Amino acid sequence: MFLGLCSFSHLVLRFEAFRKLLGHHGLASSKFLWCLCLLAVMSLPRQVWTLPYKIGVVGPWACDSLFSKALPEVAARLAIDRINRDPSFDLSYSFEYVILNEDCQTSRALSSFISHHQMASGFIGPTNPGYCEAASLLGNSWDKGIFSWSCVNYELDNKNSYPTFSRILPSPIRVLVTVMKYFQWAHAGVISSDEDIWVHTANRVASALRSHGLPVGVVMTTGQDSQSIRKALQRIHQADRIRIIIMCMHSALIGGETQMHLLECAHDLKMTDGTYVFVPYDALLYSLPYKHTPYQVLRNNPKLREAYDAVLTITVESQEKTFYQAFAEAAVRGEIPEKLEFDQVSPLFGTIYNSIYFIAKAMNNAMKENGQAGAASLVQHSRNMQFYGFNQLIRTDSNGNGISEYVILDTNWKEWELHSTYTVDMETELLRFGGTPIHFPGGRPPRADAKCWFAEGKICHGGIDPAFAMMVCLTLLIALLSINGFAYFIRRRINKIQLIKGPNRILLTLEDVTFINPHFGSKRGSRASVSFQITSEVQSGRSPRLSFSSGSLTPATYENSNIAIYEGDWVWLKKLPPGDFGDVKSIKSSASDVFEMMKDLRHENINPLLGFFYDSGMFAIVTEFCSRGSLEDILTNQDVKLDWMFKSSLLLDLIKGMKYLHHREFVHGRLKSRNCVVDGRFVLKVTDYGFNDILEMLRLSEEESSVEELLWTAPELLRVPRGSRLGSFAGDVYSFAIIMQEVMVRGTPFCMMDLPAQEIINRLKKPPPVYRPVVPPEHAPPECLQLMKQCWAEAAEQRPTFDEIFNQFKTFNKGKKTNIIDSMLRMLEQYSSNLEDLIRERTEELEIEKQKTEKLLTQMLPPSVAESLKKGCTVEPEGFDLVTLYFSDIVGFTTISAMSEPIEVVDLLNDLYTLFDAIIGSHDVYKELQANQEAHMETTVQEKSMESEYLS
Repeated sequence: MFLGLCSFSHLVLRFEAFRKLLGHHGLASSKFLWCLCLLAVMSLPRQVWTLPYKIGVVGPWACDSLFSKALPEVAARLAIDRINRDPSFDLSYSFEYVILNEDCQTSRALSSFISHHQMASGFIGPTNPGYCEAASLLGNSWDKGIFSWSCVNYELDNKNSYPTFSRILPSPIRVLVTVMKYFQWAHAGVISSDEDIWVHTANRVASALRSHGLPVGVVMTTGQDSQSIRKALQRIHQADRIRIIIMCMHSALIGGETQMHLLECAHDLKMTDGTYVFVPYDALLYSLPYKHTPYQVLRNNPKLREAYDAVLTITVESQEKTFYQAFAEAAVRGEIPEKLEFDQVSPLFGTIYNSIYFIAKAMNNAMKENGQAGAASLVQHSRNMQFYGFNQLIRTDSNGNGISEYVILDTNWKEWELHSTYTVDMETELLRFGGTPIHFPGGRPPRADAKCWFAEGKICHGGIDPAFAMMVCLTLLIALLSINGFAYFIRRRINKIQLIKGPNRILLTLEDVTFINPHFGSKRGSRASVSFQITSEVQSGRSPRLSFSSGSLTPATYENSNIAIYEGDWVWLKKLPPGDFGDVKSIKSSASDVFEMMKDLRHENINPLLGFFYDSGMFAIVTEFCSRGSLEDILTNQDVKLDWMFKSSLLLDLIKGMKYLHHREFVHGRLKSRNCVVDGRFVLKVTDYGFNDILEMLRLSEEESSVEELLWTAPELLRVPRGSRLGSFAGDVYSFAIIMQEVMVRGTPFCMMDLPAQEIINRLKKPPPVYRPVVPPEHAPPECLQLMKQCWAEAAEQRPTFDEIFNQFKTFNKGKKTNIIDSMLRMLEQYSSNLEDLIRERTEELEIEKQKTEKLLTQMLPPSVAESLKKGCTVEPEGFDLVTLYFSDIVGFTTISAMSEPIEVVDLLNDLYTLFDAIIGSHDVYKELQANQEAHMETTVQEKSMESEYLS
């Protein structure tokens, strides 16, 4: 190209000199000059004035010797030379090529392909199907066409997802499926050599066949050693109903040693006796010569020749000339170096040649159509194309799919030449008989599979008789139902026994529980001096309200107590209304399912059911005893300080408990603040769930509820007879909203309305207006007030579920957990962090007070005595030989005091004592103050016997 441009520049300079010469003679003419210029340009070679289009030929040319036998550089040069000389191409581009080596490891091959981005305008390849999808996506991103002859991936046929990908030949899977459909061979096995490129090919072939609904039983990989090959073949032999074995490896006819050893081993294992058909996959990618072409590898290896009788070779049909004949003619014309022997060249040579010609034809169509040579435009203009390639007719349909013909080649164990048996017409996807039948070992082909495998829209039964299959299914269904029925009967019997016996029994009697009266001992049943006192009524259904009092564990009966000890723990008994319960068996048969369902409920915020007490004509629900009482008790107890964190924690516990119940399809129906109990850890638990279900199952009539009890009931249930007993999921949400009001204001429902309960119920039943409690905004955050209003909406369907309530409540706390124990721990942590400063402050104060005390002690006692007392020593009496006593009186002190104010007397004495202390402070004396009728003070001076100092 550079040389062409230089020639063109030289011509322009020559023309300019010629123009000046003509100008001197007066012969210059603009038309004459332009004609000369046009003739000069047209006389140049086309490569001088066209843009280059470089084609990258991608393949494992350096790491695979059999692929390198395709001579990609020779094939590319031959195709480019013929294209550039072909006058039928009206192009604005001149073609060039570059050979791009593909690593034999897939991961490195993809990496090297990315590095080839700037080296080519379009690519032929990749050869490795392992990264065809990735390469196609990259090509789309780069706007460079990907023209492949080896990509198996059926996903690439989606033109919307891969607009810059095109196949040179028909999809190999389409060809295989067409042949398999003709012979009705559905069950396939795939075996590959251990090279990375063939392993990925095998996996893609299996995946593509399965996408057509065909069962691929085994996908195996083998090396060249006989042990590995034998193991792979035995695995295929053990698989069920495999008819066709696809060999993904180099063909033995072009030097593939792995395939040669594989067929020899299959012959030894009696697998070439007609049970299986072996198909070389790589022959689908090129035109294998067969007309008057003997293969020495078959001639020199009798075992391979016998084994090859079980091989059907499917390859691209050649036209008038075989590959070897076309190669020899090119060598004679000097287009190929004569030193190359055609029988040493892989037929893949022709596929590379055809691929380059394919791109040139597509570009020629695109330039004629719209003058654009983009990747997508090239792929689009590769439709309805037909040209004669190296030695084949290359054709595509209106969708750009290849429809070149294939041929099925066969041999027998006596010959070492291949002959045509069937032609595979990919335009109609039908087989045409070629005149020579296939010679199958044993005289017959492998057994055919069911036709349904190849019928679209049908589920194939795999050859099993439908009537027989239906009979087997019906028999299995009857057997399964019988087993389930028997298991259900046994389970019912076991459950009935477990109701009254065993550690998991549900029905409890007086032998299982010990009743205690409201004045009882510690929670574990031991006697103690301090106990709780239950202030709630014994016979009521309310949870106990507790306060401290002294008492002891005293006997009680089921008639006067709702509290008992069961297995060492306190329990609470919710007594059912009186009724005719009958015997134990009748109760078990009518309500055992409900009992089991209730006992299986386990959640942190659900008060667990421990069983049902049934004895002496009384029936009661037994649950855990919660020492803090009910939520109503806590709200009415003004001694319990509740900030919003505590309140929100209690509400969140209630939400989680109700959410769990509703997930188990349990409607509470009696949700009130008194039916929410709080344990010793301030964890709220929902109780009295299932009470209405039990009443229905036992056909008991509950006593008429008081008007106050209906304040938690949803309006739509108040309007229905016995609606408060039925309950609903939306009704539980309404009850929760009323509890929210109780918690926010720490008052009873509708406490701020100042109306009797009956009037409130009447207004709830008959809106408008909608009657609801009014909660001042300072009692709760705005979002909580809004949630409460949503929960008591008049229309039940407008109320949120507890899942939605839970999600909203979490957003109120910004995802943080509101737990009372966590709050207490935070308070303790804050207290501990401030404790050090507090200790330091108190220590300093103590030190100051200590110094003051020591100073006062020194002033009041002799120094020696004071020091001994500070050290904790005993002060022994001392005697002195010489002691001086000084006595002083305040003259007229009584008169002065009578005439002065008290504060003046204090100031006088303070000044006098301060002066006196200053005088005696310089002497070793002991001061003693005494007050008689007349105020006076005296000082005792103790002189040391051997020194002239005073002792104080």
